[in-house]
Amino acid sequence: MLDNNIEKVFETIKEKSGFSSDIVTRIIENKNYKIGYIFLEGVSSDDKISDFINKALIKLDKKKLFKNFLKAVENNIFNSNINSCTTYEDLFYYIASGFTAILLEGYNKAIVVETRSKLDRGVVESTSETIIRGPKDSFTENNSINLGLIRKRIKDENLWFKETKVGRRTKSKVTVAFIKDVAKDSSVQKILSDLKKIDIDGILDSGYIRELLEKKQKSLFPKIISTERPDLACSALLDGKIVILVENTPFVLIYPAVLIDFIKSPEDNYQKPFNVSFSRILRFICFYLALITPALYIALMTFNQEIIPDQLLISLAVQREGVPFPTAIEVFLFLITFEVLREADVHATSFSGSAMNVVGALILGDAAVAAGIVSPIVIIVVATTSISELVFYDIDIIDAIREWRILFILSATFMGIIGLIVVFIIFISKLSSIECLGTPYLTPFSPLKIKDLKNSLIRMNRKKLKNRPSYLTNNTKRIGEIYEKNNN
Repeated sequence: MLDNNIEKVFETIKEKSGFSSDIVTRIIENKNYKIGYIFLEGVSSDDKISDFINKALIKLDKKKLFKNFLKAVENNIFNSNINSCTTYEDLFYYIASGFTAILLEGYNKAIVVETRSKLDRGVVESTSETIIRGPKDSFTENNSINLGLIRKRIKDENLWFKETKVGRRTKSKVTVAFIKDVAKDSSVQKILSDLKKIDIDGILDSGYIRELLEKKQKSLFPKIISTERPDLACSALLDGKIVILVENTPFVLIYPAVLIDFIKSPEDNYQKPFNVSFSRILRFICFYLALITPALYIALMTFNQEIIPDQLLISLAVQREGVPFPTAIEVFLFLITFEVLREADVHATSFSGSAMNVVGALILGDAAVAAGIVSPIVIIVVATTSISELVFYDIDIIDAIREWRILFILSATFMGIIGLIVVFIIFISKLSSIECLGTPYLTPFSPLKIKDLKNSLIRMNRKKLKNRPSYLTNNTKRIGEIYEKNNN
């Protein structure tokens, strides 16, 4: 409980925070009463405090003030976000969030007024999920802006936001967004329950939440989509999925996710069905090319050369003449080289990144072939593998492909095609065993759901997409009866 003495409250707050230099306090004495306020300089706006709070407090009528402290402040301070608190813990949370706390001598309650300073960037174009067509805005680090970006797209009273705080020290706002009459209530309650069970010092990014929610069932493949695109989040909400927003990060989480979601692209909603279907089939082929191409090459060249046509085998043998390393070592060497180049490109500055790509991809590859360290066919195999995985925009699915690719390579190195087949069976079995909020990861292919196949690898015309995915919601009707009658 707060003390009813202003100096005592100020002293307690300063003592609890180690007398931090960014704590600002002021006391205004006017005849027979005394008012004080406290804020944190780093997260509050001096202009808002001076223009609104100072002037309003000085003009307060002392008679009305003592009758109803809260009402007097609300009537004199022009701010839409005014609240109250009675404990030191709540008081510090508010001032750390950019509020200014107002205290009246003799009262053990504080009035908190939002005076938050703008510490985040504005709405800008997405940098990690660039598209040709579609909206260009993206989420920001500001939680209120992120909620607004969703609200302006879905103007429905059934769009609900449930907020909780996670982190003993950061007390980060985590907002669960869902459409009440579309999303499954059991899924919403499960996520809210899991969030409340999280006991950790702090949440600095949505990646913390993703990792903690996925910990129950270990899997290399992601079960949650991370995106900074509001249109993708809104599309997921309309399908019956649940969106988790974390303050101070532009990346929101979409839950649950199945494998086919990572084959899709945010741009698929804005192109013709035939083009979308072609692109998805291409990504599906690239998925397996990135996964098994190096392992297949190693198996054929090391154990199963009889499968290769004679003319091609002679050509490959000529290319490998003079190479000092076994096929597996050769492939591993160049794959590691590519991964180093990729990491360097990710962390390099923008002006040096393109130059590094040219040096790494062209000069280094050509020099390695000329020096006889690797054969030209290995360059082709690794390049095909690397380009195939770049068609995916989600870094989590790329990392999962890379880790499984290593297992395929090791099996092919020791057992050839037999080892490749064994690991592939394990791979499919593992994918089949994964569940996300009770939804099998290979849905709608396993278990087979005929109606949900219309928007999987093949995307049907939007007029035929009458139903939402049945594994996400019980309210599957997407297109109304009146629209259907008018188009028949």
